[in-house]
Amino acid sequence: MDELLHFLLSESAEPAPLANVHDAWKQHLALHERFPFSVDLAAAAGFESDQIGFAFLSGYQAAIAALLPDMPSDRLRALCATERGGGHPSAIRTELASATDGAFTLTGTKSFVTLGTAAEQLVVVASAGPSATGQNQLRVVLVDANAPGVTLRELPALPFIPEVPHAEMTLTGVRVTSEEVLAGDGYTKYLKPFRTIEDIHVFAAVFGWLLQVARRSGWPTVTQEKTLAVIAALRSLGQADPSSPAVHVALGGVFSLATGLTEEIEALWPSADEAVRLRWQRDRPLLNIAGRVRAKRLEAAWRSF
Repeated sequence: MDELLHFLLSESAEPAPLANVHDAWKQHLALHERFPFSVDLAAAAGFESDQIGFAFLSGYQAAIAALLPDMPSDRLRALCATERGGGHPSAIRTELASATDGAFTLTGTKSFVTLGTAAEQLVVVASAGPSATGQNQLRVVLVDANAPGVTLRELPALPFIPEVPHAEMTLTGVRVTSEEVLAGDGYTKYLKPFRTIEDIHVFAAVFGWLLQVARRSGWPTVTQEKTLAVIAALRSLGQADPSSPAVHVALGGVFSLATGLTEEIEALWPSADEAVRLRWQRDRPLLNIAGRVRAKRLEAAWRSF
């Protein structure tokens, strides 16, 4: 942890301007060797980002790398789960079917793919049919974004972090090999833990960015200390089991502290660069995405005790 904390406190707080997602990705990769642990990488890349959208990109990519630790981390990836009925396991209709030659085919539509046409590899959550008890069995499949049968249609920019593209995806009989179908249950091993992993990494990246702003704007040292403490707490939880109810209880506390801190610094924003302040006002809703899901997860965690 010392390497990360030293970096956040001593590295130049004047980020280089990033033109697009690909520039942000190059910066992310350049930091990877120095910060091999995924949460460290998210926070450091967030600190180096000139916009929250690019901090999010690094947090999101670091989260996928943590979910798939055996996969190379040199490709922009998108986890593709959400369909028109939502992201609940029962709503997944994209079908993984066996082909006659031992391979598989993927057919279906994903209504919201983060990174959209910028993604190089797609991590697709698909249904392998009902189980003996009638539950939807999920598997996770790796698909090249340029594979035959993959169509990505860019969606309008979101009102926040518009720098990050999004798309709707159609899969039409996309052929995949058995090696591209990841081992394990698609929900319990991948989709469910990713919700927690993504929260930790994205918040680490955004608060890395906030610490950069705090240092550049000359905010009180106590504010910088609190921001650093949130990052340190997220880093610790990033090393724990994302399915643990105890982790979810502690994470609920960290999110509460983070929310309180963002409210506390509202009075400090007039001292920041105006363009940075305006982007914060535009992009702050990012932190509230999946807030209801987090609240339900926290309630379930407390019930387990």
